[in-house]
Amino acid sequence: MANQNYLQQLNDVQRAAVTNTEGPVLVVAGPGSGKTRVLTYRIAHLIEEGVAPWEILALTFTNKAAREMKERIAKVVGERANKVWAGTFHSIFARILRVEADKIGYPSNFTIYDTDDTKSVISSIVKEMNLNKDTYNVNAIRSRISSAKSNLITPKLYEKDEELRQEDRMAKRPHLYAIYQKYVARCKRSGAMDFDDLLFRLYELFQKNPDGVLDKYRKKFRYLLVDEFQDTNHLQYAIIRKFINYDGSPRNICVVGDDAQSIYAFRGATIQNILDFENDFKTHGIQIFKLEQNYRSTEHIVKAANEVITYNRKQIQKTIWSDKGEGQRIRVIKALTDGEEGKRVADTIMEQKNRFHLSNDEIAILYRTNSQSRVFEEYLRRYNVPYRVFGGLSFYQRKEVKDLIAYLRLAVNPNDEEALRRVINYPKRGIGNATVDKISALASQADKPMWQCLGSAQVGARAQNSINDFVAMVKSFMQRADSDNAYELAAHIAKRSGILDDLKNDTSVEGLNRLENVNALLDGIKSFVEEDTVIDTETVPDKSLASYLQNIALLTDLDDNNQSGDHVTLMSVHAAKGLEFKSVFVVGMEEKLFPSFLSLDTPEGLDEERRLFYVAITRAEQFLTLSFANSRYRFGQMRYNEPSRFLEEIPGRHVESTAYVRSEMSSLERADNSSSGARVSGNFSRPAAALPRVDPKDFRPAPPGDIQTGMKVLHLKFGEGKVLSIDGAKDNRIATIFFRDAGDPQERKIMLKFAKLQIL
Repeated sequence: MANQNYLQQLNDVQRAAVTNTEGPVLVVAGPGSGKTRVLTYRIAHLIEEGVAPWEILALTFTNKAAREMKERIAKVVGERANKVWAGTFHSIFARILRVEADKIGYPSNFTIYDTDDTKSVISSIVKEMNLNKDTYNVNAIRSRISSAKSNLITPKLYEKDEELRQEDRMAKRPHLYAIYQKYVARCKRSGAMDFDDLLFRLYELFQKNPDGVLDKYRKKFRYLLVDEFQDTNHLQYAIIRKFINYDGSPRNICVVGDDAQSIYAFRGATIQNILDFENDFKTHGIQIFKLEQNYRSTEHIVKAANEVITYNRKQIQKTIWSDKGEGQRIRVIKALTDGEEGKRVADTIMEQKNRFHLSNDEIAILYRTNSQSRVFEEYLRRYNVPYRVFGGLSFYQRKEVKDLIAYLRLAVNPNDEEALRRVINYPKRGIGNATVDKISALASQADKPMWQCLGSAQVGARAQNSINDFVAMVKSFMQRADSDNAYELAAHIAKRSGILDDLKNDTSVEGLNRLENVNALLDGIKSFVEEDTVIDTETVPDKSLASYLQNIALLTDLDDNNQSGDHVTLMSVHAAKGLEFKSVFVVGMEEKLFPSFLSLDTPEGLDEERRLFYVAITRAEQFLTLSFANSRYRFGQMRYNEPSRFLEEIPGRHVESTAYVRSEMSSLERADNSSSGARVSGNFSRPAAALPRVDPKDFRPAPPGDIQTGMKVLHLKFGEGKVLSIDGAKDNRIATIFFRDAGDPQERKIMLKFAKLQIL
């Protein structure tokens, strides 16, 4: 008999989402609405109702989320939770590919390339093709290839796609298709897949083996659950459809997500997947459950978030509500400079710590770009407040760590060219760049991995002797890989390769830190070996080096965000998704910063920025502070800023301001506030006057140098105005303009170089 106690912990809508297990289900989960609880209890309920745990596949976006999911399921069903296939898209697909890779021409011990490996391969291809490395920017090419794979465009299809080729010609990169072809061939030759390949190659595997491999996994997984569905890309949804379309009809799929928190378009995610899901399955009896009760935030925060998101064009309608009481109004800090903003945010943090007894780890500062952290770090240091910045260099990206991992990768897959290039002459053994280039050229000519050409290149006797010693050493590692566990082999490689001795010879502080990092890596491998980890329900726990390398290769950004310790958290809004804090500061709330100037060209871009703001403010439980600066240095120049349009979208009844944020606030509003004894409260609701009032087709902006004091001018957004004064010189001229249009009189300071004004 199933244990029903866990169902009593759910509200009515949550319980319905958990117990309606058959057919397609869409759970629209607002922020703080118990999404994870619904997902985990749904899996536990399936198991309690008699479904075998290994017949359940749950896909997440971080390993941390998958771990937490299993821990919560285990509280209901015990150790059976370990047999659920729960993990990230990449980790689950890598597990399947390890078993089936030979069917698409890959070895089962394929290497997983990280971003640095990918960039290194592209860089070497650009160099071999004698192309300009500035024009053929490595990051741009990597992004282009990733986008192609996410949209199921193979190198052959890319070459035939005239639209893509024309875009490349416009960007002065006509040979990009050839780089893509060579990149794919190089990875295959090295027995390597990048992160995109883990999806792309799985789709290829299913497409080429519908009756064998695909049918096997369709039968294996009777129930499919997808977390954070709004963050999936075109390819991920295509694979999901492969899993669930059986004999032409979809089976049991449950997707959980919130369209209002879709913020990863820059990684290829498309909000269209969650918006289209209902239509895709409406003929198959889809059930939709909306989780609208927010258990995290107080009413002012929740209602402000509701108001802001209504400005977006495409969305699934829902109204988030909270029964945690009104709470504190949202505070807005206006500063003259970014330095003053940093100081006032730090002052407010000290006030909250003293007045409300908040600990440091209950406070977060969120910003649009990582470069904004500097000024807040400076003032937190002055105030002796411990903090931690997320988004720095990952432990696994440090040189000494990557060096040892490259040796470990070679022991598992000697055809891994990026690992080979990295350590063939580290520690130094007399194999210079010219020798490596000869080996590389021979490998390209013969279309073989470099490993297979190490004995054939025409190099000097001394270099060849060093190469022979290197080959013998790697072969000895490969032999031990069959018998040693991951830690035994890694400890042997660290010593035998000479890495430990090389680091011990550097007695500087930096050198000691590097040695400490390598020892920390070895400690991590030992921990991996000693943990009781079940890799697969059909195998014994796997403690091999190959298993360890796959484990660390599949770590995601958020898996590095260990939040232990009493420190204020500083991070980008993107990194904060899924987290919550008692007090949140969203800083830099200025036009062209948040929303980003890159987003202002398209309605879709602006909608995504607004969703990002929605995510930021819904991280706060009790206290939400928004701050902006009238001026800040950006890219070496002083920039003058207007408050973000998102501030105007928050109704004044939810805001407590520390300054007059809008200079045009009427005297009546001021009198009302002062007579009632209330603090000054800005009215941020967007007036009709804030909308464009001029037909862009008729608008003719004048050169900035032509604008003079006393002129009447027209602005696309603010309408007709008069130039009161101009300060500054040349590119830094700032005009003070009184705009009187549409009954919304106000003075604004505008940098003329960016103003776009028509002289009347």
